[in-house]
Parts: sequence; structure tokens; C-alpha cells
Amino acid sequence: MSTGDHDQTAGSMRPQSLMFSFLGIYALDRRTAIYSGSVIDVFARLGVSEEAVRSTLARMVKRNLLERHRRGRKMYFALTPHAAEVLEDGRRRVWETGAVNRDWDGTWTVVGFSLPDSRRSTRHDLRSRLVWGGFGLLQSGLWIAPGAKDVTEILASLDHASPDHASNDPGLDMADHVTVLNARAFKPTEAADLVRKAFDIEQIAARYRAFLARWDASLPLPEAPDDLARQLLLHTDWLQLVRQDPHLPAEHLPGDWPAIRAEQVFQTLARDYQPRAAETAAAVLDTLAL
Repeated sequence: MSTGDHDQTAGSMRPQSLMFSFLGIYALDRRTAIYSGSVIDVFARLGVSEEAVRSTLARMVKRNLLERHRRGRKMYFALTPHAAEVLEDGRRRVWETGAVNRDWDGTWTVVGFSLPDSRRSTRHDLRSRLVWGGFGLLQSGLWIAPGAKDVTEILASLDHASPDHASNDPGLDMADHVTVLNARAFKPTEAADLVRKAFDIEQIAARYRAFLARWDASLPLPEAPDDLARQLLLHTDWLQLVRQDPHLPAEHLPGDWPAIRAEQVFQTLARDYQPRAAETAAAVLDTLAL
């Protein structure tokens, strides 16, 4: 996603991304379900239509992320265990892993693969999931990520995937076609060269600079109706940003790496917005104890 594509408006964010932020703050670790009408009220603050909210909730039910609870004429929605896992992973990424990797141990996870031409779509899916998992393409068929990465979930999700339309291949065992190693760089290879070759440093930096342009101000988003809206937009923007960040070792990045300032801005604003946002949410949300 380019800087231009990541413009900070609710309209440029998928409703589901905003929904994950909302649920991560107001549903995770709470044994409650939330009335759909009050979710609609919250998302109206973000310019998201009632139809879009209802459609998002329905899709998340189908994906086993939410479950319905009816009370009288009202429909409430609660997290499934699967959704709680997804949201907890996001919370760890934001509050524990952070945006700046100062604890790199010098190792790399290396993934090499060779898939038959009959599995072109599987090959494409694997590449996409490796990028999402923080890997960069070093050279043809060889991907790297700093530190130890568990790729078993990525491979398991592709095992026995539907074959390409042009093939009668019923499925394949990814372990037969993928090699995963833990490695260190040795001369003449330098770790800094691996970072430069496998990752678009300027694009990553540009995303953080775009975040700072939106949020590093005396009064960010003055057009937002209240701190609840700002909180949800801030968290959504930040989570999308850090999930695109391969978490490269700080020692091999420029000294003025914008993620350092961006993380400080996020944490300060998140703390500032929380009290008034929570007060507004308590007044708006209709919840059901489970």
C-alpha cells in the first residue's frame, strides 16, 4: 500500500479494519456481547453507513469471528475464541512487539520454495502471506525475515488448497516444496546488505512519515466528532501500519528512522484519547453479560 493509498479517512479504511480496532478495545477480555444498534451508533461517528456495519458484522459471523446472541428483538454480537486470538495477536504487535526492533539476535528465518506451474495461485498466495508475515524477497524463490519466525501456520493454511483451474492436481503437501532455515550472514554477505536488498526501506519509512503528517499535530483530526472516533481511527491506522512493517533491526536502519517518533506519537495520543473515549463508549454501548 503506497502512502497515497493509505490516506487517513474513515472512508479509505475497510469497515472490518475499523471493526477489529473497536472490538479489540471494547470487547476483548470482556465476557459481553454488544448490541448491533449501538455498534451502528459508534460507526456513524466515523462516517460508516448502517448497511456497511451490518454487512461487516454478517461477514465476520460467517468467518467465525463473531457469534450472535438474541435477546428479545435485539441482536448482540460477541467474540469467538478465534477472534480473541486474532485480536490478542494485534494487541501484542502494538503494545509489546512495537515498531522498533532493538533486540535482534543476528539471525534470519530463510524460506525457499519451488512449486510446480500447475500451482500458480498457491505460489501467489504463499508470496502474499510471506510478505504479510514480515518476509522480504532476497532473490528468486528465497525469502528472509529477521529473527525466528514460525511459518507453520502459513504453510498449513495452504496445504491441500484448491488447485488452479487449469490443473487436475487435487492438492499437495507444502512441506515437500518448502524449506525453512534459521541462518546468520557470513562474509562477504553483510546483514545491512540483506536489509537493503530484500526490503523497500524508503516505502516503509514513507508510511511512517505519512502517519506523522496526520497525527503529529497539536490537534489531529479536528473534524472528528469526539475522542472515541479519533481513538478508533488512530488504532486502526497504527495497526495497519505496524502489520505492514517487517520489523527490521534498528541497527541497520537510518538513525532518524521515523518509526521511533511515530510510535511515541501513537502511544501519547492513545493515552490521551482513552479516558474520554471510554466515557463516550460507556454511554453509547448496550452490552449483554455472557
